[in-house]
This record gives sequence, structure tokens and C-alpha cells, in this order.
Amino acid sequence: MKKLAVVALGGNALLRDNEKGTIEQQESHTNDTIENLLFLIKEGYDLIVTHGNGPQVGNILMRNDAGEQLYGITQMPLDICVADSQGGIGYMIERIFRNVLNKYHIKRNVVTLVGMVEVDPDDPAFENPTKRIGATYKIDQAKSLEKQKGWHFKESKKADSGWRRVVPSPIPKRILNLELIGELARKGNIVITCGGGGIPMFFDKENNIRTADAVIDKDLASSLLASGVGADEFYILTDVSFIYKDFGLPTQEKLEFLDYNDTKKYLEMGTFGEGSMAPKIIAAMRFVENGGVKSIITEASKLEDKSYGSKITMKYPS
Repeated sequence: MKKLAVVALGGNALLRDNEKGTIEQQESHTNDTIENLLFLIKEGYDLIVTHGNGPQVGNILMRNDAGEQLYGITQMPLDICVADSQGGIGYMIERIFRNVLNKYHIKRNVVTLVGMVEVDPDDPAFENPTKRIGATYKIDQAKSLEKQKGWHFKESKKADSGWRRVVPSPIPKRILNLELIGELARKGNIVITCGGGGIPMFFDKENNIRTADAVIDKDLASSLLASGVGADEFYILTDVSFIYKDFGLPTQEKLEFLDYNDTKKYLEMGTFGEGSMAPKIIAAMRFVENGGVKSIITEASKLEDKSYGSKITMKYPS
């Protein structure tokens, strides 16, 4: 049986921080990323691709806000905005994937699934919203919106730049349609799903689906997906080729190969950036804990460069 890999696109896979995020820019970066993923396809892997949506869903929320203020258009809730971003980004990745496959005369079906992810409505994250989303407001605007809509705000991370809405980021519990996703991938179809961590939902007492004003960490959801479908390998593609110990400090050290115990030790010591690399490390470790063969954190352009030693491997202790 072919190996199955789940690849989480992040970092500079779709756009760069210093760009406006035009469709031309996003398509160009997506094309470059998919060209690098061909290495896995040529090696015979079955493939599931997930992706982030932070900048894109933020833009959707700002369009929501502008439409309401300028034209009185009713804002759509966060779950609809996440679904919109899943559909738009998934469509872009699928279309470009099909064109790259055509370029190299490779026959594979590509399918995009807008997906929901179950969370616990009693998750402590709902009592402590921390994830900043959408536009930046002045403090009087933020207070007004808190009263009107019940939103929560925190001061922006950038000094003196204003206040932003914050929402919970609960732990993902279950990927809906998991068996179907795995079945499609095992039959050779390239599946794009779980965009932006998935649409957060939960079941009420009547077993009806209810949505949550929240966002799910994309890497944690991707790790859960990879474990659930029994993937052999889990890749997190970001904007750095290596994991570094004490990144940016005089004691900085490249960590090329890590076993599970060393990774856990470094994580507990606070070696990895709390808001940047640490969540990726946690996602990678959970995949290995749940029986995955290895997790790899690297830059897309380094996937094929085996001699450069750019892949980070963590093997669970036997």
C-alpha cells in the first residue's frame, strides 16, 4: 500500500507578510508550493493537503465590517466567514494543483472538501478568548461593538495601533467526514480539506450541529486529521527550513533531527517560540504520540533536497 502523507500549508505557502495579498501574489506562491509537493507525488505518496486562512478570513471580516458600516449589509457570522475562506482558498489550490499536474502529465483527481471540526462547548478556551481576528479599532469603537454584538476585544500586539476582536481557540476533538477523507486519499485522489483548522462546531442534546464563534489552530486540526486517517507522515510547511533552539538569541542552535523525548524536554524548557514554533511542535508531537511514523517541519522548497538535511524528524520512543 502506498504511503499517505498529510501536508499542512502555512507560513509563506500562500502569501507573504510584506505583500498586499493580491490574487496574483497568492496564486504565484501557491504554484511554487505545489511544484515542491510534486516530490511526494512522484515518490508515490497519497496526499491530503490542509491550509491556513488567517490573512484571508481577516480580510473577509473587514469586508463584512465595511459593508455594514457603508451600506447596511448584515454581517455574516464567523463560521460562514471561515467556510467562505475554505471554499475560496481550496478552489485556488485545487485549480493550480490541476494545472501543475497537467504540466508534468500526471493523472490524479483533486477534490476540495469544506470541512467541519468538532470542539467541546465546555472547552476552557471559551472563557478566555485570545485569538485576534479582523480589523483594528479605536477604543471607543471597540467598546461600542462590545455592547452591540457582545464581542471581546484586546489591545493589538503592535503598540498604539488599536484594539482587535478576540475569539476562543478550542482544541479540536474530531474531524467530520474523516472516513470519507481517508478513503478518497487512499484511492489516489489528492484531497484538500480542513482549511483554517476547520469550521468549529458541536452537537447539542438533540444531536443537531451548532456552530461556535471560534477558530481552531490549523496545525492541531491537521495533526488530528493525520492521526485519524492513519497517515504515515505529517508535514508542517512553514517559512523556515529548520527548527531552532533559542531562535534569535546568541545561544541559537539548529535542531536537525529530534527524537520524541528531546523534543518534549525542549518544549517544557520554553525553547521554542510560544506563539510561533511551539504550536507546530505540539501538533507534530501529538501525531507521533498517536502512532504516526514521523513528523516533519520544514520549508516547502526543501522537501526534495534530501542532501541538505532540511527535514525535522521526530520518532516516538519504542
